[in-house]
Amino acid sequence: MRLIDDLKKYNEYTIYSAKAELKSEVVTSYLDWIWWILEPLLTMVIYVIVFGYIFKSSEPNFPVFLFIGIIMWNFFSKVINSSTTLVKSNRGIISKVYLPKYLLLVSNMYKNGYKLLFGLLVELVMMVVFRVKISPCILMAIPIFAVFFLFCFAVSTILLHFGVYVNDLSYVVSILLKFVMYLTGVFYSIENRIPGTAGMILERCNPVAFLISSMRKVMIYREMPSLLWLGIWFVFSVILSVIGIRLIYKNENSYVKVI
Repeated sequence: MRLIDDLKKYNEYTIYSAKAELKSEVVTSYLDWIWWILEPLLTMVIYVIVFGYIFKSSEPNFPVFLFIGIIMWNFFSKVINSSTTLVKSNRGIISKVYLPKYLLLVSNMYKNGYKLLFGLLVELVMMVVFRVKISPCILMAIPIFAVFFLFCFAVSTILLHFGVYVNDLSYVVSILLKFVMYLTGVFYSIENRIPGTAGMILERCNPVAFLISSMRKVMIYREMPSLLWLGIWFVFSVILSVIGIRLIYKNENSYVKVI
């Protein structure tokens, strides 16, 4: 399969590119990589004050609950938002050598995934501090993250392609992400805020909301997620990935002419 062959062939480049991007982000910073921990942590503190104390959220272990939502949403929004301009921002590379264009996206996901890993380590520390009990259900975090990464990749391949041709797509996506964030339950539980069938439908029909909620279930509440819906979003992500990859392979030779 061409996709697998390209991933193997260019794996060293994608990892090197991700490392270079990470180093360039902190090269002028006094705190270096510590900012990758401080950014979501300080964001969580602000939202805990606003939603936990001012609006008096009733969620148990609210800081732990909130931090899961923040680190997952940060990964999703950064990958999605940057995908629209990846080809144009790397025109210097793709105009000189051939590189499957979706590998720019893979490298970007490596970079943001590394930051997500730091966030997960902080999350585990917080679980210990707040005495959150851990059950075997936490092992389900692996397939949940697998579907989460696959969905991010699938959506980003589509946006990467159309971002080459639509100059203002990044602005539209940025606005839509702000709107979707408030429907995703980053700061609250959708099922608790909208009880009954309506809340369940709203949560499960939004893949990011469903995956964040599922992660909270296995890490905080020691509950199993809906395997049916996890499977549905896995299949959907695979189909969307195939469409996106085919779009890129079919049109990538014309990208250089457009940019």
